Amino acid sequence: MIADKIRNDLAESKISWKVALLFIPVAFFTYLFHESGHWIVGEMLGNDMVLRLNNVTARSGYYIDKTHDLYISMGGPIFTILQALIFLILIEFTRSIYAYPFVFFAAFTRFFSIVFGGFNQQDEARISETLCSGRYTFAIFVILVLFLIVWRSSYLLKLNLKAIGYYTALSTLSILLVIMVNELLY
Repeated sequence: MIADKIRNDLAESKISWKVALLFIPVAFFTYLFHESGHWIVGEMLGNDMVLRLNNVTARSGYYIDKTHDLYISMGGPIFTILQALIFLILIEFTRSIYAYPFVFFAAFTRFFSIVFGGFNQQDEARISETLCSGRYTFAIFVILVLFLIVWRSSYLLKLNLKAIGYYTALSTLSILLVIMVNELLY
């Protein structure tokens, strides 16, 4: 039966109901943590920043100095990489499947945003453009670092490509939920 096959696949992928449901708060946490990176850098540079679920802006509509755009843009991807690294370290020491959604969703959300969110609107595009380093350079760097962290985490937890498929499905549902809530709020 197909239900038995899926049940076996989920067990092999270490996906319990607890892990599946964990993706919902992880999705919201990841978005807020990413945006907090922008907010913290902006505030540290002296800008009065406004934090939302999927956006950070200067309250005045502009930054004190135009060079701040580069640093504030970098804050989000750096925090996303930081999140993935922290939970990779947790996986290294505990082999906890409950840390994996934090790693996987960090990579998934940047990949999803870069590929489907309008590349020119993403932090990585602004950073590459400001640094005159090639249009996709910073995006490739961020995605590569995050994918390497996911690869290492998957290896440590002995997760195969089938498991990655299930985690991708959970991430897709979670990201759509965050987008829907963001649209309702703003």
